[in-house]
Amino acid sequence: MPILFDVVPLSPVVKRAAPTRCYRAFGSDTAEDFSTLFEQLMSSPSESSSVDGLLSHLDSVCKSALDVVAPLRLRQCKPKASPWLTDFTRAIRRECRRCERRWKKDRLYVSLEALKTSWKAYQRAVKTAKNSYFSQLIAANSHNPRVLYNTINSVLNAEDHVLLQSSEVMCNRFLNFFVDKVASLRPSTVASVDPAVHVPCLNLLIAFQPVVLPELEKLVLTAKPCGSPNDVVHPRFLKEVFPTVGPHILNIINTSLLSGQVPSEFKHAVIHPLLKKPGSDISVMSNFRPISKLPFLSKILEKVVHTQLMDYLNNFQIFEVFQSGFRPLHSTETALIKVMNDILVATDCGKHVVLILLDMTAAFDTVDHNLLISRLQHCVGISGLALLWIKSYLSNRSFCVKLGSSSSSVAPLSWGVPQGSILGPLLFSLYLLPLGAIFRKHNVSFHLYADDCQLYFPFSHSDSSSIRLLLDCLSDVKSWMAQNFLNFNERKTEAIVFGPNRSSDIPDVDLAALTPHLKSSITNLGLKIDSALTFDGHVNGVVKSSFYHLRRLSKVKPFLSRRDLETVIHAFITSRLDHCNSLLIGVGLGTLTRLQLVQNAAARFLSGKRKFEHITPVLASLHWLPIEFRIHFKVLLLVFKSLNGLAPAYMSDLLKPYVPTRSLRSAEQLLLSVPKSRLKLRGDRAFSIVAPKLWNNLPLHIRRSTSVLVFKSRLKTHFYSLAFDSVVD
Repeated sequence: MPILFDVVPLSPVVKRAAPTRCYRAFGSDTAEDFSTLFEQLMSSPSESSSVDGLLSHLDSVCKSALDVVAPLRLRQCKPKASPWLTDFTRAIRRECRRCERRWKKDRLYVSLEALKTSWKAYQRAVKTAKNSYFSQLIAANSHNPRVLYNTINSVLNAEDHVLLQSSEVMCNRFLNFFVDKVASLRPSTVASVDPAVHVPCLNLLIAFQPVVLPELEKLVLTAKPCGSPNDVVHPRFLKEVFPTVGPHILNIINTSLLSGQVPSEFKHAVIHPLLKKPGSDISVMSNFRPISKLPFLSKILEKVVHTQLMDYLNNFQIFEVFQSGFRPLHSTETALIKVMNDILVATDCGKHVVLILLDMTAAFDTVDHNLLISRLQHCVGISGLALLWIKSYLSNRSFCVKLGSSSSSVAPLSWGVPQGSILGPLLFSLYLLPLGAIFRKHNVSFHLYADDCQLYFPFSHSDSSSIRLLLDCLSDVKSWMAQNFLNFNERKTEAIVFGPNRSSDIPDVDLAALTPHLKSSITNLGLKIDSALTFDGHVNGVVKSSFYHLRRLSKVKPFLSRRDLETVIHAFITSRLDHCNSLLIGVGLGTLTRLQLVQNAAARFLSGKRKFEHITPVLASLHWLPIEFRIHFKVLLLVFKSLNGLAPAYMSDLLKPYVPTRSLRSAEQLLLSVPKSRLKLRGDRAFSIVAPKLWNNLPLHIRRSTSVLVFKSRLKTHFYSLAFDSVVD
């Protein structure tokens, strides 16, 4: 039967021209030619002795030299080819296509065999090229699991990058959105800051000391080669020619430190919008995160100041003890260990503990510069040229948004610490210094990690009126944040209550204004915590993501050697299993079994063993500790670090030396005192009651085939994963 339909002619498709970009072609002799020409051009001194004049002269000379040895060229942006597509593989692919055309033309058996032979040769060549590419990639980043993960993940990521419309209109829309977002978060009327929360500091940092050339060279060579699109010399090329341009960069940095002035070029940032989550609606601008890019030399200058400022803060112990963000030897795991240890000690004493997670919206972007300068002067003790340098660093900052070759207009950056900078996180931590005094005033325990704030408060179930102290503390914190231009996000505030019975149900306690924020499970610094402290949610997330990445790694397994594959597995799988695993000490056996299944699957994936083969010899041959022993090893490692000054002070304070009440030989063995745990004693007593009863109830043939010692050891392992109260009943 005929099919009748209407055809609407489409408008002719206009093929858009491929975008073009400028680039410089660097060869093997470019660095040598640049150095020779640079020395000739720098023979004429700069007309200005100011730091801006010196930097402008250096940029102009570098640009003139680069225009000669590596002039700018235009080329069309073509789709990025596979990195393993080399000249050799291209030649074999051309031969394969030639054999294919011949076979399609004559259909002879000889031509078909030639096609099969050339196709197999092409497959072997591509596999060899892939193996070589991934081996070099892994060898270059094996020392840094984070970089290795990001690199391999970018290769495995099948999702296309979001291509935004590259136009000046779109750039200005993003610029206005970012500016209006921060402006809307700052309150219109602000009261004066309460001077009672200030802790005056008598120590003074008057000036930053100039640096020497070897120290500067070390900073430049070890820094990440990332900078701003406006950099005249690319950071990678700058490292090659540093012996030539290094003395001139040193002059600029020391002039800045001694004059207290920061070059204006160093205070301009280029913003690239980046989609927060893949698959989000690109028409909604709130789904984009602003990525700030600063000049490479500005980061070197900030690194010099950061090093001296950190030495000063550590020598005079000005840092907040319970601030773990952006500090060496500190991490999210050490912060969580401190908080969870205090919670376990309180609940073991029969008390309830409420944990509150406070959220601040765009806290880094709303910092007030005048308040920050005042805080650095009165609370930190910075004055003189050092304070003048920081004032110059924060003032007259600007930024623009760039998409492709299009750029927006320039907008002033009147608030906040510079994003993407070296000094920004440190200055924000110092901005929050008075916050600790408020918590101590109300006797509320706390811990900070950058802008993430944790409050925890123990109370008795019979006397819930003490919650009023916590509510008063929260009221003062909100008032202090409003006075200091920090936006408290009450919608994202979460609270959870831990009880001595380890119940998963929300306890029947009156938390007054905190009741709407009460939850049975929260996510704290990336760790999912439930009120029963079983960590089932955290383990389920680790298991799910680990098996997902194992399936992804199967795509590159044929191209990797066993050694390289093991390195990748440690970066993708083992890092997840070890993340905050010290907090899993004492959890149920069933919880650890799920993690052990992930490690077993990774070991089989690496060794090629089948599913039902015994896994213990495989783990032994790989020298992989099972999950339970990895947890104990992490705890022992943290204890070693705490005893040897390689951990935060709040971790070392948790360890108490064992001092016997009378003269014993154990007094000379440097032992640690083990705190008494009422929960553990109750479990041992319950086990001693239940185990004989279960043994007597077993059938006779089972008791004859199993010794009582083996039965008790196996039963005890499973016993501690159960609820003790139900077992006793």
